Amino acid sequence: MDNTAIEEMFQSLGPVSIRRMFGGKGIYHLGRIIAIELRDEIMLKGDAETAPELESAGARRWEYEGKKGRPVAMLYWTIPDVAYDDPDEMAKWVGLAYEAALRAK
Repeated sequence: MDNTAIEEMFQSLGPVSIRRMFGGKGIYHLGRIIAIELRDEIMLKGDAETAPELESAGARRWEYEGKKGRPVAMLYWTIPDVAYDDPDEMAKWVGLAYEAALRAK
């Protein structure tokens, strides 16, 4: 996904910075990572507080295969499908990602 499209998705927060990282991109707002782009998919930062809401909206948690073939769950979630067609919904989800980033240590 190109940087202009990413910036448009996160415009409700204000300016974001986009940095290349391990085959993808990190998306930052005010110095905090709020999302990653990996293989043309945006994944929002989540935490214990936002996970139930993300899951109930149909978002999927990012997992990869770790040592011994066991799945490793990360704190990033796909964007709920409804947000792609509704700017207000997108603003809600990117706002929750920023709040999760603020709670992270």
